[in-house]
Amino acid sequence: RIVSVSDDGTARVWDAASGQLQATLTGHSGPVNQASFSPDGKRIATAGADNTARLWDAESGRLLATLAHAAAVNTANFSPNGKRIVTSSYDCTAKVWNTATGTLLVTLAGHAGWVYTAAFSPDGKRIVTAGADHTAMVWDAGNGHPLATLTGHTARVNFAAFSPDGKRIVTASQDNTARVWDADSGLL
Repeated sequence: RIVSVSDDGTARVWDAASGQLQATLTGHSGPVNQASFSPDGKRIATAGADNTARLWDAESGRLLATLAHAAAVNTANFSPNGKRIVTSSYDCTAKVWNTATGTLLVTLAGHAGWVYTAAFSPDGKRIVTAGADHTAMVWDAGNGHPLATLTGHTARVNFAAFSPDGKRIVTASQDNTARVWDADSGLL
């Protein structure tokens, strides 16, 4: 299956082989910025300009939980085990949520600007965020404490992600550079 997002406030689930529409996820009151499947494919998280992320049943399209921020939500990504979601927002935070209950577990506050993306490490123990403050940050996914600040970009950092083995982080910036960092030390 494929999930697509739209400015019309919906996300749609498609059969990848046939291209047939399987479900339409309606509920956001503004554009949907991003969507992701849970690792088991049973749920979908959407991030919306309406200051919410939403958790959906991927088969039925039923809304399971609404996760609120104080500003538009840019991304919503599952942990490797699917038990948590991390969201990033224009409210300058990222938040970690329990997928079973929809409850907030921890808020990652430390960026001095919008947070464009947030993603878990492959082992689910860390989170990396990318911000408008020209930095990326690495966090303890359990308690929300900052572990490292990746500095050196001269413009907003649009994207950050861990390598598949969790040893490196890649960032991409509006300064027209991408950088690869050591995930433990935070050094280039």
